[in-house]
Amino acid sequence: MRRKSRELDIFSLSFLDVFACALGATILLVLVSNFTKSNAAVSATEGIEDKLELILSEEKRLQGLEQLLAEKKQGLSDSQLLLQRLKQFLADQKMGIGATNQELEKLMEENEGLALVQSSLKKAAAIRPNSATVRDKEEVGGIPVDSEYIIFIIDTSGSMMAIWPRVLREMEHILEIHPQVKGFQVMNDNGFLALVGYQGKWIPDSKSRRRAILKRLNNWQRASNSSPVEGLEKALRQYAHKATSLSIYIIGDDYSGAAFDQVLSTINRLNRSGNNGKRQAKIHAVGFLSNNTTGRFPVLMTEVTRQNGGTFIALPR
Repeated sequence: MRRKSRELDIFSLSFLDVFACALGATILLVLVSNFTKSNAAVSATEGIEDKLELILSEEKRLQGLEQLLAEKKQGLSDSQLLLQRLKQFLADQKMGIGATNQELEKLMEENEGLALVQSSLKKAAAIRPNSATVRDKEEVGGIPVDSEYIIFIIDTSGSMMAIWPRVLREMEHILEIHPQVKGFQVMNDNGFLALVGYQGKWIPDSKSRRRAILKRLNNWQRASNSSPVEGLEKALRQYAHKATSLSIYIIGDDYSGAAFDQVLSTINRLNRSGNNGKRQAKIHAVGFLSNNTTGRFPVLMTEVTRQNGGTFIALPR
């Protein structure tokens, strides 16, 4: 009986208490341990979320900066385009001002020419030689007639061809006030000869040759740019040094060439002898003018004849 009683002591109340306490402690440790681990996980998760939120915020901010940069680039491109347009506008304005100045100069020349035309037309009857009976040994109608050689430079443009019979009559009048010369030559304003067989030579003067050249001119047609400068340069270069005394007659109605100063400078240079610097030819001009002409021809010819010992005669069309 006593042996059984000892075996039962193993499961006595004290043993169960100890076992229960140990089990409770273990459970408590487990609970405490799980709770602590959960807090750490939560803290880690919150940290990751904060970082993700920060990253998203930075990405959004970066996108905003990229958008701002794109807008700035577009604004810069627009500004550069505007600047280019402004530069082009400025260049166009400068070009327009230059063209306006040229047009103004041309209008001033034309106004001056028109005033000269009106004045010359009033005096035309007094200046124009009507017949050979008014000849003088030295001058006829203000034109010196003492030259031994004559060159005609005639504008053959369409406007002159429209009054061609009158042009030939005036040429005949000029020949009449020079009843006898040693030789003459006829070319158009561009320097093309009426008789190509006399290139570089004088046409010997005689009544029959005068009639022949006038007959030849009846059907003479040559291209023209209404600028006697080329013909005048050819006359001075090829014929002036071959004549002891020379008169050049320019017959036209308009001038479409270069600036006056350049023309005058070239003529003055060519019309001077290399030996003594004396003038080689007297240069005269006959202009068929009206109030509808530009006025450039009379302006230029007035100065050309003044500087070269000649006379400018203005005739109504």
